[in-house]
Amino acid sequence: MTGISYAQTTKELDEVIVKEKRKTAKERGEFKRHAQSVEAITEEELNRNNPAFIEQSLGIMAGVQVDKRTQLGGQRLVIRGYGNDQKFNNWGVKAYYNGVPITTAEGVTVLDDIDFANVNNIEVVKGPAATMYGGGVGGVARFYMKSSEDKGVSLTEKLSFGSFGLFQSNTRLDIVNDSSAIALSYGHLQSDGYRPRGGSLKNFLTFFGEFKLNKKQSITAYMSHNYSLEGITGQVSYADYYAGIDNGNLAYAKKNARNEFLTTRFSLTHSYNFSKNFSNRTAVFYFAQDLKNVSAGADGNSESPSFGVRSTFDWKTNFSENVTNNFTLGTEIQQSRSLATSYRFVGNDDTNPLKVQDISKGSYYKTLTNQYAYFFHNRTTFEALDLSVIMGLSANQIDYTRLDLLASPGLLTGYGKDLSFSKSFATSFNPHIALQKNFKQQIVNLSYSEGYNAPTASTSFIGTINKANDDLLPEKARMIDFGIQGLLFKNKVDYQISLFNIDITNKLTQLSGIIPAGGTYTYFANTGNQTNQGLELSVGYLMVGGAKSFIKKVEPFLNYSNYNFKYSDFKTKFGSDIVDYTNKQVVGVPKTKYTLGLDIVTNMGLYLNNTYNVMGDVYTDFANTNNVKGFALLNSKIGYKITGKKMDFDVYFAGNNLTNQINYTFLFLGNNVNDSDAGSNYPSGVATDVNPGASKAYYFGGVNVKFKF
Repeated sequence: MTGISYAQTTKELDEVIVKEKRKTAKERGEFKRHAQSVEAITEEELNRNNPAFIEQSLGIMAGVQVDKRTQLGGQRLVIRGYGNDQKFNNWGVKAYYNGVPITTAEGVTVLDDIDFANVNNIEVVKGPAATMYGGGVGGVARFYMKSSEDKGVSLTEKLSFGSFGLFQSNTRLDIVNDSSAIALSYGHLQSDGYRPRGGSLKNFLTFFGEFKLNKKQSITAYMSHNYSLEGITGQVSYADYYAGIDNGNLAYAKKNARNEFLTTRFSLTHSYNFSKNFSNRTAVFYFAQDLKNVSAGADGNSESPSFGVRSTFDWKTNFSENVTNNFTLGTEIQQSRSLATSYRFVGNDDTNPLKVQDISKGSYYKTLTNQYAYFFHNRTTFEALDLSVIMGLSANQIDYTRLDLLASPGLLTGYGKDLSFSKSFATSFNPHIALQKNFKQQIVNLSYSEGYNAPTASTSFIGTINKANDDLLPEKARMIDFGIQGLLFKNKVDYQISLFNIDITNKLTQLSGIIPAGGTYTYFANTGNQTNQGLELSVGYLMVGGAKSFIKKVEPFLNYSNYNFKYSDFKTKFGSDIVDYTNKQVVGVPKTKYTLGLDIVTNMGLYLNNTYNVMGDVYTDFANTNNVKGFALLNSKIGYKITGKKMDFDVYFAGNNLTNQINYTFLFLGNNVNDSDAGSNYPSGVATDVNPGASKAYYFGGVNVKFKF
């Protein structure tokens, strides 16, 4: 009798632990499905800080860092050291929202218009994942919004106030029954910013609906209309950065530099179960971004609609009593259209700082980009051995056509050039092969995968010398990943450890050339190879208290990354000078990065979240002569939360960078290092490469109330 009672108690405890550790359950499922390293964060992890500070949430993951140019925008995802090659936006890392792409057909991702207050969980697939997601060397970030778990009608109001004039509000109406779930929300976010002229203003209107048509069919709909305005302060010198001085960059101030987005997104997903073992999921999507971009050097405007379809068929079969098979066949097709102008400002004209050069010195392009991905993914499981063999293959292709709208005969006197061109890259085949073995609660995975990253239209043509960059080849990545994910000590300890090697060939790098008549220009070239080797570790412990104890749970965790990322056979050219950077450390990525966390929740509703995030030193230049010191940030949040039948209530107060550390949020890297803008407040030749973060502690607090009717 005692033995039976003990067994029941253990089972109940395990169920409590699994329920409390939703992150672990989600990670285990995605790790199994993708057969390569995956990390996930749920709504609970997102709310450990302010969800709008997405760099604080995603940045604690092993293998992930988030750069940003403004307080609430300009985010750049870097996964396993890949994704920071560009001055702006994301390139080489794909992103999805509710299963549909938010990355354009060109491979560029903008996150300024995403309302992270509505995001319930994020999954990051680390390393090449072309078999399921097409192009992208670094990996994939997937964002999800979900419907309310409470049936009936509910109204949620979230309010937050903080340092730098921060004000946030989110009003959400949920209507949930057995056959449908509807959410309608309006979000507002504004801040003066922690940098001069670095204010933010965002408004989000979102509709999300899930509809069960019958036992076989369901539809998910998502629509949003978003506005985002981010002031751009510009970079400061290294000397000012280390001294904690941030007066901004005068060249940006004169131009009232900013990014202004007006974005509409729409997706409709239909799921159909033909039978118990055969199903289809098809999504059609559309998004359009209207951008006004003013920098220190140019005034730009663009309209960029994208649309496409993603469809997958899933077929489950039993080859025998002990051998099962899951087969997925899919496609993702997307077209992006862009109409863009860029007009260069006239030097350093303080009397009329917004004066631009003659239109013949500007650009006006119409660009059409098509991207195609076809893939299959197959898992054969030998139940008796608890062993799975995973095989997949994708075929990926991209082409684009650009029309120079200033080149029409007779339009501009003396224009004398036509920057129109078309380019199509050969189909790239990218395999994924894995062996996966379960040892009770431990999952061991060994995989090989490939990915690619094609040049964009803007990098495939050298406008200054009116020449197509025909020699460019797509980057190719080959990754070997050995990972173990498991649960120990009656599921109280969860861990994931990964050893990986990524070889990237035909590395795309921005270089400088010399014009024979005088002056310089920039262009992209395949400069060589890069080898990323690393160890990533995530471990967490969950102690659950009794129903009558003061402590409900205590959850410490550690996320750790150790990297040896080096250039191999890597050369750059300036004029006739060729410089070899072989064996130099990859720019912008620290050798070590780790996060320590401690969360405490009491049965009476009090909770405390603590995060200590350490970023190691990085080099900004290929020669490894400029070392930027690392930093450590301490964040804490205390609150009181209760859940009732008629109302949920959460009030909190939080502080970030509580130890007043000098830190940065964005660096110019590689060939972009030693940046200098005409008309700045810095002497000629002084490099301005650093976007500082808030060097003093800053605070925010708020209240969330959910009424259930």
